Amino acid sequence: MSEQIAKKDTFAKKYFFIIIGMPIVFWALVFPFIKIALEELSPINLTIMRLLVVCIVFLTLLIVKPNKFSKIQKKDIIPIFLVGFLGIILYHFGLNYGEQYISASAASVIIATIPIFVVILAAIFLKEKITLKIVLGVLLSLVGVVVISTVGRSDTLLEIKYISGALAVLLAAVLGAGYTVAGKKMLQRYSALSLTVYVCLLGSLGLIPFISRSLFEEVAAMSLTGWSVVIFLGVFPTVIGYVLWYVALEIKSASEISVYLYFVPVLSTIISYILFRDEITWLFVFGGALVILGLHVVNKQGSKAV
Repeated sequence: MSEQIAKKDTFAKKYFFIIIGMPIVFWALVFPFIKIALEELSPINLTIMRLLVVCIVFLTLLIVKPNKFSKIQKKDIIPIFLVGFLGIILYHFGLNYGEQYISASAASVIIATIPIFVVILAAIFLKEKITLKIVLGVLLSLVGVVVISTVGRSDTLLEIKYISGALAVLLAAVLGAGYTVAGKKMLQRYSALSLTVYVCLLGSLGLIPFISRSLFEEVAAMSLTGWSVVIFLGVFPTVIGYVLWYVALEIKSASEISVYLYFVPVLSTIISYILFRDEITWLFVFGGALVILGLHVVNKQGSKAV
């Protein structure tokens, strides 16, 4: 058994950049796909349908391959529910609510604080050392994201109509960071697959009170494109993305992998340029270079603790 675990760890470390790269690509694709889905579904109904797809996939896995999952401990049921409800459900609610009252660029800058909150929370709850390379890498990449979000595109508009919108997105950033840090701690008792499944299934129970007649009306009128987008959002960014994110957390510290989130707006802007012909500027290239430099610094060997 220990030999199998050792082989699994070696494989994961060898292909780490593929494991961490796939969620980043899928999460970058989320923004244009959500844009398409919101033409047919309200933000809350889109969240419900997306998580419904996730639950169907994970319940099927539990039934077909029950031996692949760690047994859930009674003492962890409520903590796992809270991680799922706060870190996935309320995270998306906060983001969806906030983007009604602030521009996408402003939301990108606020969400870019997630790695900062991860570093702080990981130091407090996981006793991770805040190293010089992590601080420098996070700051470099943060500056890169700010450049991309503010002047990286010709049509950029930093707008905050209501402060409640900005606060909702900031809350989403804190919850997103909490999801990563809490998950890192629970991975001591559960495999990445098991934890992701339990977090999504239990957390999704919190969506039940939000089911309304409008959900059934909108679903009945959905087109083939709408269904395709919802299934994509459920399977790739959520099922595969969240599982691989926890696999990456098994390999490296929460502080180290959180910096990779800075690559999401870079890829998202490139994808928007390809799909919607959104214009980008040379400052976008400069901002992207800073993001990559920050990632390089974090992954450099040898550092001093702060």
